[in-house]
Amino acid sequence: MANIASVTLEVDDTTAARHFYSTAFGLDSQVRLRTAQEPTTGFRGFTLSLLVSQPADAQGFFDAALDAGATALKPAAKSMWGYGGVVRAPDGTIWQIATSSKKDTGPAKREFDDIVLLLGVADVAATKRFYVDQGLAVARSFGRTYAEFESGDDAVKLSLYRRKALAKVAGVPAEGSGSHRIVVNGDLGPFTDPDGFAWESVSSSALA
Repeated sequence: MANIASVTLEVDDTTAARHFYSTAFGLDSQVRLRTAQEPTTGFRGFTLSLLVSQPADAQGFFDAALDAGATALKPAAKSMWGYGGVVRAPDGTIWQIATSSKKDTGPAKREFDDIVLLLGVADVAATKRFYVDQGLAVARSFGRTYAEFESGDDAVKLSLYRRKALAKVAGVPAEGSGSHRIVVNGDLGPFTDPDGFAWESVSSSALA
């Protein structure tokens, strides 16, 4: 099974970003950092998600992110899908923090179940075919709207969504240009997908 071991975020200040991700989310090996070399404007075409078990956990991560310097794009709240909110980290990366549960089953925990990389793409069906050709297996797919790929238990999960729809979920305009400011580190690369998202092999990922 092909896996994503981590993602590398390209940021303007690696020290500040490292402090944020450690303080807000307790992330280490799943999110790597290196200094950005290319400019970017507007929506970068992706979001990262922390999926948790219950609303109290989502609220805890949401509040910790704000305390560490993130900006709220959508306040944490109950929805028809569960409970969650959206923040923009100080480096500009958009994070969704969510749970499918609407009720707490115990005390709040500083634990997450999964990290999901959601790519906003121009043509979900075409990009899905591209990734299948690279060796990924589809776990779930809803026509030209959404696709989710299989992954190992400890891997970053990969999903595809239409770019405009993803921007709406994130609470930002869909327009954007320049660098995506993210590199995917897995056992498939190196390559660049149809929407310009770059993959590198885990061993060759340049770290800050």
